This record gives sequence, structure tokens and C-alpha cells, in this order.
Amino acid sequence: MHLEGGEVPEAYRNYIGRKIVFILAGVVVLFLLLILSVSVGAVSIPPLEVVLALFGQGTNAQWDTIIWNIRLPQALTGIVAGIGLAVAGVAMQSILRNPLGSPYTLGISNAAAFGAAVSVILLGSGTMHSSGADAIVLSNPYITTIMAFIFCLIATGIILAISRVRGASPEVMILAGVAIGSLFTAGTMFLQYFADDVQLAAVVFWTFGDVGRASWQELGLITVVVFLATIYFIFNRWNYNAIDAGEETARGLGVNVKSLRLWGMVIASLVSAIVVAFLGIIGFVGLVCPHIVRRLIGDDHRFLIPGTCVLGGILLLASDTAARLILAPHILPVAILTAFMGAPIFIYLLIKGYTR
Repeated sequence: MHLEGGEVPEAYRNYIGRKIVFILAGVVVLFLLLILSVSVGAVSIPPLEVVLALFGQGTNAQWDTIIWNIRLPQALTGIVAGIGLAVAGVAMQSILRNPLGSPYTLGISNAAAFGAAVSVILLGSGTMHSSGADAIVLSNPYITTIMAFIFCLIATGIILAISRVRGASPEVMILAGVAIGSLFTAGTMFLQYFADDVQLAAVVFWTFGDVGRASWQELGLITVVVFLATIYFIFNRWNYNAIDAGEETARGLGVNVKSLRLWGMVIASLVSAIVVAFLGIIGFVGLVCPHIVRRLIGDDHRFLIPGTCVLGGILLLASDTAARLILAPHILPVAILTAFMGAPIFIYLLIKGYTR
């Protein structure tokens, strides 16, 4: 390999170029999938009409209403929630050096669900409506999010404490996540037992992860949190690369591993809390996406983080679109589809990962 005047080797440029092409191709696929998702449903809208409506040139007032009031916020929520869950998963896997880390497998989503249930049942932040489109509405979403975040932090503290134990293996971490998830699930069931009929129905309906329940206001709040969290993780991409090489190596390179791990888990917990508080539990997106991207473009977090974000948006948006079409005109909660998809992949990773 011969370098003249600091010129970058052609092989390295091609190596980086393939990763960039993968990410850009993912962005294009995501945009096309967004148009498709908005166009299909009980009322079929031509894709060209969707594009015109997005640029304010729509020709049908009824279609414009469906696009802007129903389908577009749902599709964008699917993208943003997918990005948030995926980036939280890739950050947790790097911070904990655990290939099976994600908000769902580590019990953090269950902790957020318990916090939200406390808010809905004990603090009265959830109300039940008669229509299927908005069967539960959070009358005070900020209290719900705060409660979900508090219990996320409790679960995160337990995970961090276990990760500091000498020789804590990925198996131990996953077993701890199962225990944490079971604990908070039991707590949620305890609250449900003493809830009245309306509260019980509200909580049960709420736990079905569904991106269709978010309005433009909720989408805006989720987007701000996910965007800032993603910027933070991208800003620390080199530090995560250093941690992947080993904690001692990272410390030798000047990385404050303890602080990076603490803040990374807190921010990932915040993202998980706000997604769960508004949309319910959506599993396996944060686990599956980082592993798929790793197999396609490698472990370099400069490309792994944005690639995982793009794939997370694609995966959840595609799942939501399929959930609306499988039993049309009935709409399945997207969490059902992600669970059916993620469980076999999770089992595959358990078997494949630990028989090397």
C-alpha cells in the first residue's frame, strides 16, 4: 500500500464507499416505503397523488385529509420510533459489550411499561374512548413519560450494577434482563388486578404497541428526543469503537468508560421510555437491526449507527404497513408483527452466537 502526499488508498475509498452506498440506498428505500405506506389502506390513494399532497399540490380534498390527518403521522411515527429503538439497541450492545442488548431483552421496555401503568392507573393519566382509532388517550402524556423514564432508570441502574461485576458474561446479562422484565411485568399485573374495568381495559389496550395512536403533537415530542439522542450517539461513535476493542484499550485512548456507559444508558433509557409511553411495547427492533447491519457493513460505529437507524425506520414502517394490510380492514398492532419476526431471529442469535 503506497501513499503519496497523504492520498487515501483506493481500496480504502472503495471500502468506505460501499458502506455509504448502503446507507444512502437505505434512505431511498425508506422514502419509497413511506410513499407506499401512505398510499395503501382501506382507501387506496395513488402514489403520485401522495407525492403531490406532500408538496401541497393535492387534487382531492378527501385524500389530503386522509394523508395529513391519519396516514402520514402514523407512517412518520413508525420511522421515528424505529430509529429510536434501533439506535438505543446498538448503543446498549456497544456500551455493555453484549450482543443481545436491547431495550426489550434487558427488561427496560417492561420497566417503562410498568411506569406508564402506574401513571395510567394510579395517577389517572389515561382515559378510555369508545372508538377503535383512539381507544386510549393519555390526558397527561408528560407525567406518563416521566414515570416511564423513572422506572427505566431503575432498570438501567440494575443493569449497570450487574455489568460492573467482574466476569459478567452476555448470558448473565440476558438472564438479568429476563428477571428484570419478569419483575416489572408482575408489578404491572398487580396494578391491573386492583384496577377498575375502564383502567384495566385502557392499560391492556395500551400495552399493544401501535404507532397509529400518535398524533402530530406526540410525533413532534418523540422526534425531538430521538433526534437529540441519535446525535449524541453519533458524536461518540469513535468512543464506542474504542470500547469494542476492550475497556482497557478504551481507557488507554483517553475514553472515560464509566461516564460514557452511564450517560449512554440514561439516554437510551429516555428514548425507550418516550417510545413506550406513547406507543406501547414494541419488541425486537432494537435487537435485530444492529445485527443485520453488522453483517452487511461491519462493526465501525461511524456507519453502524446511521445504518442501524435507517434499517430501524424501514423495519418498523414495513411492519406497520403489513399490519394494516394482513387483516384489512382490521388493523393489527405492529408489536404483534415485530414479535413474530423477532423471536426466531433472537433464538438464532442465541444458538449461533454462543456456539462459535
